[in-house]
Amino acid sequence: MTPFVAEYIGTAIMILMGGGVVANAVLEKTKGNNSGWIVITTAWAMGVFIGVVVAGPYSGAHLNPAISIGLAVAGTFPWSNVLSYVVAQFLGAATGALMVWMFYKDHFDITENKVSKLGVFCTVPEIRNPFRNFLSEVIGTFVLMLVVFYITKGEAQMLNEKVTIPIGLGSVGAIPVAFTVWVIGLSLGGTTGYAINPARDLAPRFMHTVLPIKDKGDSQWSYSWVPLIGPLLGSTLAAMLYLILLD
Repeated sequence: MTPFVAEYIGTAIMILMGGGVVANAVLEKTKGNNSGWIVITTAWAMGVFIGVVVAGPYSGAHLNPAISIGLAVAGTFPWSNVLSYVVAQFLGAATGALMVWMFYKDHFDITENKVSKLGVFCTVPEIRNPFRNFLSEVIGTFVLMLVVFYITKGEAQMLNEKVTIPIGLGSVGAIPVAFTVWVIGLSLGGTTGYAINPARDLAPRFMHTVLPIKDKGDSQWSYSWVPLIGPLLGSTLAAMLYLILLD
């Protein structure tokens, strides 16, 4: 499997699982209707875990443009590969969102709440405050990026000696990433729904715009800069801190 295909499949699986749990929790007459935020954050974390396990051996399982760019800023991932990874991630996210809609179409059709329908695809702030919404995405992605750096570094300082640890963004490395996404959702996701990933928000938001969803309402593109710029800034700041601490 090529890195492009791995990023595409891994991201599609992640969005299918993550968007799927939101649909199950908020759409009418589903088995999981009104199951709540803990269920959503838990399944999102497990969706990340599955996506990373699938893609990890072939691409490093970034599944997120902010991760690809953050690693490139830190010099641990070649800039020449960033564009292909980001394209794969956006295509995968769009595919995952399409599958969620196809799977839950009957429930979309009977759900009247337009914001709930939009929330299956992308993030919607509970209180529209551009500065604090933006800060939420910056801080959440900053935390995620720092964890990724220390997973992929694969070494530790023990008794003044560097020891290599066999861990990376594969099946073992997916565990701390999933837990990080879980705790970010539980702790910091209450304001915006924690995109912490431009592809996770923008590609499904585009699908919400173009799909023939019954009575879907507005896609709120005026908000889309927050889950785009916020995560990119957060990952860049984390990369800069990582480089400082590395010295």
